[in-house]
Amino acid sequence: MNRFTLAVAAAVSALTLGTAAMAGDQYVDETGFAVSGYDVVAYFDLEMKPVGQTQTAPVAGNADITAEYNGATFAFSTEENRDKFVADPARFAPQYDGHCAYGVAKGGKVPANPYLWRIVDDKLYLNITENVVGFWEEDIPGNITLSETNWVSIEEDPASDRTIPQFTSAAPKS
Repeated sequence: MNRFTLAVAAAVSALTLGTAAMAGDQYVDETGFAVSGYDVVAYFDLEMKPVGQTQTAPVAGNADITAEYNGATFAFSTEENRDKFVADPARFAPQYDGHCAYGVAKGGKVPANPYLWRIVDDKLYLNITENVVGFWEEDIPGNITLSETNWVSIEEDPASDRTIPQFTSAAPKS
């Protein structure tokens, strides 16, 4: 190898390691699973309700069909969904490491309820409470812009260790 090739290889390694170190931790609740054990791939096949209406219930994952990503275990309802996730986890994982999108818009990491979801521009967003969903939906594009701006400075912060208010997960199935 010549010096140029070694320099390029070193730069790529540094960027890869630097990016991995900057990623924040996925939010994991008492279930021990990301997104409370619900299948993140299945969201993309669910009927999404209009703004102001309660979303379709998420699909429970299976504790025996899992994949690791971003330091957390994700559960899936089918092996096909797990395989789709493994092929492109960043496409299916919820934004902001599974934290509440509106919380990030306000500058912090708080838990997110898997029932309070919305897909915008092929990305999965979660929120913490029904009241928060109302604020989020008042200006979804503006809140995403705020979240993206804030995420840069809080992504490295530890994941929330708080419990999702008024929520108990029925997932994953055994």
